[in-house]
Amino acid sequence: MIYHNAVLLTETVDGLDVKPDGVYVDVTFGGGGHSREILRRLGPNGKLYAFDQDKDALLNKIDDERFTLINENFRYIKRFLRFYGVKEVDGILADFGVSSHQFDVGERGFSTRFEAELDMRMNQDSQLSAYHVINNYEEEQIKNVLLQYGELRQAPAMARVIVEERSKTEIKTSEQLKNVLKKFVKHKNEHKVLAQIYQAIRIEVNQEIEVLKELLLQTPELLKKGGRLSFISYHSLEDRLVKRFIRNGMFEGEPERDVFGNYEVPFQKVNGLVVPSKEEIKENNRARSAKLRIAEKL
Repeated sequence: MIYHNAVLLTETVDGLDVKPDGVYVDVTFGGGGHSREILRRLGPNGKLYAFDQDKDALLNKIDDERFTLINENFRYIKRFLRFYGVKEVDGILADFGVSSHQFDVGERGFSTRFEAELDMRMNQDSQLSAYHVINNYEEEQIKNVLLQYGELRQAPAMARVIVEERSKTEIKTSEQLKNVLKKFVKHKNEHKVLAQIYQAIRIEVNQEIEVLKELLLQTPELLKKGGRLSFISYHSLEDRLVKRFIRNGMFEGEPERDVFGNYEVPFQKVNGLVVPSKEEIKENNRARSAKLRIAEKL
């Protein structure tokens, strides 16, 4: 199973400050690149748990008695770690990008390059697919998805056209969707706009923003004091949530201050924002928008 090279591999695992006897979680296993590097740094008594809801990722399972792969969405991290008797961990790593494998398998419907049925499910057992979003959502819902997750200014008009066209015939494939929206996609910026449209639908289908929030809210309780988060985001919506949560322990507003103006937060950031080098982007173009943030539990 061909997966992409792990993005910011050394920097992300360095961010965990791996202790040989520690317990770590890779919540986005994928091709296992980050997990293999963590295992390389762990001693014989260390332990690594990994999550991936995509059944294809199970084919990359690592044969190592220190390693456990859990075929579930990481929104359930606390529940499944408890199942294995784990209440606290030393570090949590996440790479929120869509894997190259998911992009490159045309029938999964993630890529603008292939003619495929509208799918985009990371968990193939999920009920909600791109087909359902495009053919069953109300016009207002489609507009909100495209505006909020794709940051598309023409979202209201796009939603109107989708609803008009699907009333004539179902929109079943990526090619049909492209044809419906072709007047919004000018040749010079075709790839950019299509990528924004696909990103918006994919985020909705996989509930990516809600899932990220649920993960972040569980991390203060899961991490030991001095434990680390090392999270890679690929678009501003995710990165903003991670940044705000590290800074304030919440997604909106400011934490309450005491009479002296002090406030308590669960984390302190470690170093500044980390982005890939020019060399890494040259070798792996999909790394170009990656942003790594590291934090330590106080």
